Amino acid sequence: MKKFLIYTLATVTGIILASLLFFFVILGSLSVMIASGDKGVTVKNNTILVINTSTVITDKTSNDPLAGFNFMNLSFTPALGLNDILRSLEIAANDPKIEGILIDIGLSPNGWATTREVREALHRFKSESGKFIIAYSNKVVDQKSYYLSSIADKIYINPMTNLEFKGISGQVMFYKNALDRLGVEVQVLRHGKFKGAVEPYMLESMSEENRAQIEEYTGSIWNSVLEDISASRAIPVADLRYFADNLVAYQAEGALGNMLVDSLIYRDELETILKDKVEIDQSKKLSTIEFTDYNKSVANIKKGSAKDKIAVIYAEGDIVSSDYGQNIEGERYAKLIEKERVDTTVKAIVLRVNSPGGEAISADIIWREVELASRVKPVVVSMGDYAASGGYYISAAATKIYAQPVTITGSIGVFGLVPNAESLLKKRLGINVETVNTNRSSDFPTLFKPMTPFETEVMQQSIENVYDNFIDRVSSGRSMSYEEVDNVGQGRVWSGIDAKRIGLVDEIGGLNDAIISAASLVGLTEYSIKELPEKEDVYLRLMKQLGSEVRLNIVRKELGVSYRLYNEFIGLKHYSGVQLRMPYFIEL
Repeated sequence: MKKFLIYTLATVTGIILASLLFFFVILGSLSVMIASGDKGVTVKNNTILVINTSTVITDKTSNDPLAGFNFMNLSFTPALGLNDILRSLEIAANDPKIEGILIDIGLSPNGWATTREVREALHRFKSESGKFIIAYSNKVVDQKSYYLSSIADKIYINPMTNLEFKGISGQVMFYKNALDRLGVEVQVLRHGKFKGAVEPYMLESMSEENRAQIEEYTGSIWNSVLEDISASRAIPVADLRYFADNLVAYQAEGALGNMLVDSLIYRDELETILKDKVEIDQSKKLSTIEFTDYNKSVANIKKGSAKDKIAVIYAEGDIVSSDYGQNIEGERYAKLIEKERVDTTVKAIVLRVNSPGGEAISADIIWREVELASRVKPVVVSMGDYAASGGYYISAAATKIYAQPVTITGSIGVFGLVPNAESLLKKRLGINVETVNTNRSSDFPTLFKPMTPFETEVMQQSIENVYDNFIDRVSSGRSMSYEEVDNVGQGRVWSGIDAKRIGLVDEIGGLNDAIISAASLVGLTEYSIKELPEKEDVYLRLMKQLGSEVRLNIVRKELGVSYRLYNEFIGLKHYSGVQLRMPYFIEL
């Protein structure tokens, strides 16, 4: 027994020491990477700025040094936000050392609205500076990357490159049969015949209403994309539709023959073209700088120092009541807005919303602070890829709302999900759960039995009350009648351009447009930008992220393509209760 205790103690001590060693190795590696990333970057004369379409773009460049750090392989990829992309492109337009831009075309992980904002910024860069933009790819080119690149003066691709130009497909995964086989029943309550977020749990295929709305908003988004490409490439929209129907661009020769690209060349030929553009000898080395490095080099000159401020609050992710992950926690964001409301140096607030929605009560908490703030100073909303359901709820009280034509918004509807795992536990796993209540519904809601008719009625009434509140919030904020909002509500999803037509959005535009509008509403010509949320303590962040990041990476690696399905099932626990949410996992 004594030997066993000694061996056990030695093993436990070894595990603790190994864990501490692993922690300090990671901490040391992270410190080195952060320090090396903070070194000054020098921009040489005759430099070409390189933008890679494969870069993940968030709304705001994270102040968290752990953003982009992979705990599994200790690699570090600098994070980049739309806010810094817009500012850095504006600076590059007037930077005499930057001769032009090379778009390195890859596979884009970003949404349509984010892609369009970057595309518009590139258009401003080109038109205001007169500098060139050239796009090149020797990889597969997806539609979003091509859409972004279509603003370039010239598009070149490798002779073996495949260009995806095929239209938009909205795909929804349905889980009902899988849940039935597992013995899990998802009890669904909703208000809104278009509230498609619950359909995967209650139907085996898409309803006609949901199919109709997806066809409408995907068609609207695709039409906006085609119009932009048509204007840049001087190709009629009808021809572009034909190209998509017949996949004419899938082979490089087809893309060239139909004027979607300008030439088929290799990388060495591209370098010759670029050297001619910047007028340097072909024997000399071409000077290029990656966008992340250029962003660092101009970091100190980008923000104004004027006393009057415009606060830009970035609300990105799910709307939640507890702070898990990079999401919009209700109480936290309400305090952020309240702080800017009472700050007399902050003359206006821009709320950047990029959210598919979430918990009803958290959305209402944020809405209240937006409504209070809009009484004393302008609050302008800028919608990103998504500002739907709860994302629209928190926007409704704003003074003015901006969206991109390809933004997904609306989804004014409510649902509740209550999983029932009684059959799974009892029949498949042999687990019996006995409950003792002081009152008839003390265990409501529970995973271990279905809701009673009385409990279902109580839950449905809660859904109806939240929907009525939602309609009232929109009606008041948008100066529309209850009936008008209800007619465009019912959970229906709209594109940004259609949302403007029906009165849910004021103007088509991006983040910069919203900031300029906010300044104009208070008569400011000089102002500084105050961006929120602010930086979180790096060591606290490390402790919070280390365990969860390692665990998630292991699960992703083991499950592969099945990880998404796993993630959906795990997400059910966050969906429990009353939700203001759209079908976020539609693939566009």
